[in-house]
Amino acid sequence: MKRITAWTSALLAMSLMLAGCSSNGKSNANNSSSSANSGVSNEPPYEITMAYFSFGSVPADLLEVQNAINKITLQKINATVKMLPISMGTWNNQINLMLTSNEKLDLLPLFGSTYANMVAKGQFIALDDLLKSQGSGILESLGSDYLEAAKIDGKTYGVPNIRDLASSYGFLMRKDLADKYNIDMKSLKTLDDVESALQTIKENESRMSPLATGVNSSPISSFSTRDSLGDDMGVLLNNGQDLKVVNWFETEEYSDLLKRMRKWYLAGYISKDALTVKESSADLIKAGKAAGNLSPMKPGFAAQETRNSGTEMVVSEMLPAVAKTSTVTNIMWGIAQNSQNPKKTMEFLNLMYSDKDIVNLLDWGIEGKHYTKISDNVIDYPEGVNASNVGYTGLGWLFGNQFLSYVFKGDDPDLWTKMKEFNENAIKSKALGFTFDSTSVKTDFAAVSTVIEQYRMALENGVLDPDKTLPEFIAKLKDAGIEKIIAEKQKQLDAWAASKQ
Repeated sequence: MKRITAWTSALLAMSLMLAGCSSNGKSNANNSSSSANSGVSNEPPYEITMAYFSFGSVPADLLEVQNAINKITLQKINATVKMLPISMGTWNNQINLMLTSNEKLDLLPLFGSTYANMVAKGQFIALDDLLKSQGSGILESLGSDYLEAAKIDGKTYGVPNIRDLASSYGFLMRKDLADKYNIDMKSLKTLDDVESALQTIKENESRMSPLATGVNSSPISSFSTRDSLGDDMGVLLNNGQDLKVVNWFETEEYSDLLKRMRKWYLAGYISKDALTVKESSADLIKAGKAAGNLSPMKPGFAAQETRNSGTEMVVSEMLPAVAKTSTVTNIMWGIAQNSQNPKKTMEFLNLMYSDKDIVNLLDWGIEGKHYTKISDNVIDYPEGVNASNVGYTGLGWLFGNQFLSYVFKGDDPDLWTKMKEFNENAIKSKALGFTFDSTSVKTDFAAVSTVIEQYRMALENGVLDPDKTLPEFIAKLKDAGIEKIIAEKQKQLDAWAASKQ
């Protein structure tokens, strides 16, 4: 991901530019003429406030893209959309403030990690009836299996984005280094194989860390055959094919991984400043500070990371693709309890999953200005435009149905066909659709979270010796209440599984 930057002043200025709506959320600018033009209703158009997160400054042409979207939505659903980008750095605080103060807010993306907690607070409305009446495009494009993953107590509060709904796992590396040292990426099948490649880099590139460890991460954060069940406080092994919840941190697999990371750290394969680094893995690779990293993967991942890192990357997939609740629900869309018109909001959300023009405006902006088509489904920047000066960039994986999005030059033209096959053929955890409710063990949950924060990154980056520290970590987890959490999680999982029979 791009480096997160602060832009509070720009956001304030954009908010002022986007202002001008009446207290009931209807756009004053459109009220006088839109009813006659929409062909949908004689009612004034409803203005949908759509918040979403941003990883940079507010796009210069945001208003122009918003107006282009509204020309379509006025005609199709008699509504307009107010796009409200919020810096990722301030997202949680600002969204919580909007939701608790009952501020005008209709549509927003949800993180799987906070989904259940926000639903428990009553911050989102149940979508099941709206999906049946206004969500046919969502139902057709997403499918029942993946929609089921978003249910809590039998109700749907979030709609997963259509993108990579599973993850495979492997090793990513700069192509120039792989070529220079004759590292055959296709032959890297195990961590022993990766270790050999890291040793080669260490011996020949003294100024570079062989393995990138970005901010708040470790080489094994996303590399294992477990289903984390959302939080790693009780997991399923064997890609979720066994519904017995176990303490991940007490397993032989976790212990073996820690011992390997300790070996890599002492050998210099992991940077000595792994715990204090402020940059992402892509930024470290881009700056020439690291050669590669272990990572979750998907079709087109090498091309994506080539753009992010500014240098050509190659990959070796080592673990199979697996779909878990966490891979499906990590990014979804929900309708806020604050919404004054959930029906109209669902109509627009449905367009985000079924209308190609809407999707590509959100993802790429305006044809001829922000991109140009070079084939039916492949685009490039117009002459004189590049990544540094383009007036609008969206987040393709964020806005609804990515399979309706154009493919950018350099990506596989058949990317979305392959991604769909990737999703369909992935191993599905038997707990796909299960979401743990930690309410009954919230005190223990908070205490265990504190212990994990204290030990985990230091152990997983090899900074601490697991032979000495892992037993201490496990003991403190038990003192904090992890066994109580695991028992409650097993109880809820058994009840959930029984309800599916």
